[in-house]
Amino acid sequence: MPYHKFKCSECIPEREKHAVVKGSGEDITSALPLGYLNTIPGSISERGCAYCGAKHVIGTPMKDVIHMSHGPVGCTYDTWQTKRYISDNDNFQLKYTYATDMKEKHIIFGAEKLLKQNIIEAFKAFPSIKRMTLYQTCASALIGDDINAIAAEVMEEMPEVDIFVCNSPGFGGPSQSGGHHKINIAWINQKVGNVEPKITSDYVINYVGEYNIQGDQEVMVDYFKKMGIQVLSTFTGNGSYDDLRSMHRAHLNVLECARSAEYICNELKVRYGTPRLDIDGFGFEPMSASLRKVGLFFGIEDRAQAIIDEETAKWKPELEWYKERLKGKKVCLWPGGSKLWHWAHVIHDEMGLEVVSVYTKFGHQGDMEKGISRCEEGTLAIDDPNELEGLEAMEMLKPDIIFTGKRPGEVAKKIRVPYLNAHAYHNGPWKGYEGWVRFARDIYNAIYSPIHQLSLIDISKDEIPTETKFLTQKMISDMNLSEEVTSSKDLREYTGKYDIISELRGKTYPDFPAQKKLSAV
Repeated sequence: MPYHKFKCSECIPEREKHAVVKGSGEDITSALPLGYLNTIPGSISERGCAYCGAKHVIGTPMKDVIHMSHGPVGCTYDTWQTKRYISDNDNFQLKYTYATDMKEKHIIFGAEKLLKQNIIEAFKAFPSIKRMTLYQTCASALIGDDINAIAAEVMEEMPEVDIFVCNSPGFGGPSQSGGHHKINIAWINQKVGNVEPKITSDYVINYVGEYNIQGDQEVMVDYFKKMGIQVLSTFTGNGSYDDLRSMHRAHLNVLECARSAEYICNELKVRYGTPRLDIDGFGFEPMSASLRKVGLFFGIEDRAQAIIDEETAKWKPELEWYKERLKGKKVCLWPGGSKLWHWAHVIHDEMGLEVVSVYTKFGHQGDMEKGISRCEEGTLAIDDPNELEGLEAMEMLKPDIIFTGKRPGEVAKKIRVPYLNAHAYHNGPWKGYEGWVRFARDIYNAIYSPIHQLSLIDISKDEIPTETKFLTQKMISDMNLSEEVTSSKDLREYTGKYDIISELRGKTYPDFPAQKKLSAV
């Protein structure tokens, strides 16, 4: 077993088995780190808790809902507005966050009265909203507040409202993944089957494990609608509370994120016989295969193929342009759960990037198995790294970019490694054909950013260019200034000849904003 021991974690010998390097000829049986275990004391994990996984990942994307946390205000504040779960009701669920704001006195004397008061006040403050999700936290769970009983009292007194209770305190699992499981099962136990929907198509699906990050879901739903498919509910991006109560009437559960939402799909199969079909909306080939699978299930493959042909013809040339310029760039793929294996192979195959490391903070063994199996030899795979291990890995691997969350991403920027926010995106959506090109564009812009290139200058010894137009000087001196440059494509052909930044740090900058005349720059 090719375990990797970080120097910064030598004082925690247990950490050695949580990082491996995939060697020559090795498969997942010999290159799999330990994962989804309780955090080792002293390792200073950056994981989220089970409450975070329930509320922040699964619950909050529901759009027409008051999301109330029963606990200290810090719990709900930490899970507010950190992802771009947009909705078509003016992003109500992103604008507001609610907490009972438990204090020390409530820990001693109980906070059930406080909870009931807060629930009623919230409904009165937003009279158009009649639905609520109620989340347990560590503080209220430890003192034994019966939030189910309080929710039942309020619904009896206010029959027009409906409340969903999620008992997922922070200590409810090794990581936020434990919260994914709890809210999945709680939803199907409490709410599914309580509403009968209007069926308008012969092909009806639930789109599960999709959270509409910067509009990802809308891209996919548009494809389904073009195929004549009715999307009964989305679990839970831009999802309506009452639509999600009717999940039992779908003909098929189309699952995107298996790490966060396979549990409810499996239960729907057991209880209602609804089949599950896993898809992947990232990348041209995975996207095409996914549409074909859905089309095959309903016998409408021709409709799927029409979309594939149209979108591929429209966007593939632009993707190839980026691939040529991203080929060989090294990336640390540190996104978390399912994106670990959704992206590992396809960013290599379709963008030319070399994945030098993968990690997950809350993924299970299955996530690592799929991710590592899709990576090249020499890839460093890490389970639940801390900040120091992440820094050490970057110093060792010297990636050109990392895909990760905001916290480790900001750390990377301090050592001059650009990052893209794998959780909330930079300029999404990234799903679908156009979205995949948008992702490639964001990668390109991050790596070749002039500002990033300037950050590589060591002001103690490097010459600092002071001419404001220094980026264009070499181009202008070697070109006919009277020649018209009429398009971005024309300009790329010119600028692609020059390694302007290479004089500073061995980097290249093969693109420049289009102008009608280069001489006007």
